[in-house]
Amino acid sequence: MKLLLAVFAVWLIGSGERGAVPSARRSPVFSVVLLSADLRGLMSALWVSNNRHWDELAGQNTLTQLLGTGTPTQREYLGCLVGDVAGDTLFVRRLLEASDLKQLQFAVAGNCDSVAQLVGTFHTHPYRADAEGHAIKEPGLSAMDLRTFATGPDIVTMVMWDLDSLDVAIKAPDGSVRHPVRLTVR
Repeated sequence: MKLLLAVFAVWLIGSGERGAVPSARRSPVFSVVLLSADLRGLMSALWVSNNRHWDELAGQNTLTQLLGTGTPTQREYLGCLVGDVAGDTLFVRRLLEASDLKQLQFAVAGNCDSVAQLVGTFHTHPYRADAEGHAIKEPGLSAMDLRTFATGPDIVTMVMWDLDSLDVAIKAPDGSVRHPVRLTVR
């Protein structure tokens, strides 16, 4: 039980929760998120690298993976998104690995606080195993991802759960979360 609580604590710390958005700080107005094809390719490469053992789930189940007693077959990744807003578009220009990155099967911890022009975070969702050890995908930003995003200062968050699958949420000027939003790759 202590290990399970420790895993949950690491996940909670790494989830990006940095406190409530101060009322004086408002998100810029934008409705489109734009990535370069190269940056989208880097995200896919990071997903592949961190999920390269997805097919080694035989004999594993979610409980053993959550308790940390199973063999981690893939790990979550956390990156810091650098960019700026021009007109109605958020341009995500770079992806940097979070400092102090700690990767677990179902949790990731890291820090983006010292990143200049930080606009948000990117993370991966690894597959998990069902009771028979088959891979299950967690598509899109989870309810917990969205709650954590809502309380932090970031204006965009992204998750990848498969090589060609990317989900995006943004923060509106009033602090509300808009999900899903349009993502353009050029």
